[in-house]
Amino acid sequence: MRLESIAEKWLSERYPDMVRWRRHLHQHPELSFREKDTSHWIASRLEEMGCEVRRNVGGHGLIATIKGALPGPVVALRADIDALPIQDEKECEYASKVPGVMHACGHDGHTAAMLAVAGFYHHNRELLAGERRLLFQPAEEVTPGGAIEMIKDGALDGVDVIYGVHLWTPLPYGKAATRPGPFMSSADEFVIEIEGKGGHGGLPHGTIDAIVAGSALVQGVQSIVSRNVNPLHPAVVTIGSFQAGTTNNVIAERCQLKGTVRAFDEGTRFMIHDRLEAFVTHTCEMYGAKYEYHMRIGYPPVVNDETEARRFFNVAGPIFGAEQAVEAEAITVAEDFSYYLNQKPGVFMFVGAGNPEAGAIYSHHHPKFDIDERAMLHSARLLVGMAEGYASDSIGRQ
Repeated sequence: MRLESIAEKWLSERYPDMVRWRRHLHQHPELSFREKDTSHWIASRLEEMGCEVRRNVGGHGLIATIKGALPGPVVALRADIDALPIQDEKECEYASKVPGVMHACGHDGHTAAMLAVAGFYHHNRELLAGERRLLFQPAEEVTPGGAIEMIKDGALDGVDVIYGVHLWTPLPYGKAATRPGPFMSSADEFVIEIEGKGGHGGLPHGTIDAIVAGSALVQGVQSIVSRNVNPLHPAVVTIGSFQAGTTNNVIAERCQLKGTVRAFDEGTRFMIHDRLEAFVTHTCEMYGAKYEYHMRIGYPPVVNDETEARRFFNVAGPIFGAEQAVEAEAITVAEDFSYYLNQKPGVFMFVGAGNPEAGAIYSHHHPKFDIDERAMLHSARLLVGMAEGYASDSIGRQ
């Protein structure tokens, strides 16, 4: 008997457990790089199932390993476990009990679904071909992220392919989506400090106005995307913060600008970095101002493997319905799943979790964020389907 044929019934019977697990995690969130209790709780559930668990992988990460009775590939599946520094404003029995911290992005649902997947594979390991390596990753929300540290600690050693799912409220419950190639953008952050020479508002000739220099810079960098980036390669440069001055008749000596750079390929990404620094240098020199420029490198773009993206449509069609498994638009949001895809073939997928009737109408990172919990079952079935689809093809090629 094939694992895919029994997954739907087995996982459906564990759906109440998924809800219970998810709600426990939702009530007890922990921030990135601080997931000590969360990690211990997950490991305890895995060990209760009988899974082999490796703790403290790349920090508070976990790896659950299920080895099958039959020869086959090593397939990795990933869930993230960290929460966000946001006050939970939902009125429900499972609202966060930790002031100022909540699962506002669905990672609790990712973890609960992956626990069910772990139980499924352990219970059915006599039918399993190869190894399923389940990664419970910390610190997705904060750079440098947890993925890169787990990789350094051996999470991908010997892995043939990797899959990840994000429960996504902008996508209605009952749908799933991904796309081949570039799917999610990089996200890098910069800070520019400009120092001029302050003075009286009525005597501008003796000053170097930091606001004027900063304003010229804001205007100038708008031409980077419009005149330096290939129009077929999407990119965004945003200056989201401009702070300067104290009152109406004093010319500001200092100003600070903060912003982000987002792109879908590494060539465009680092070309923008170079052009931005050049604009800062030349603009400040033109006005006679001093400056400090800091670029914080974030996550690379998420680029899905073409073959594995095609597999998604073959697998998701029977689970969701052919018309409900759709090709996603590229999105300028970053994810450190990109580090795994830089090392191994795989695909990152969205599973619809939005539903007005379930109160799942708020965007990710909103203080009233919630999901349609039934999406966890879809997520678990999709991960198993992708893994077993790959295993079948891999064995068939031998």
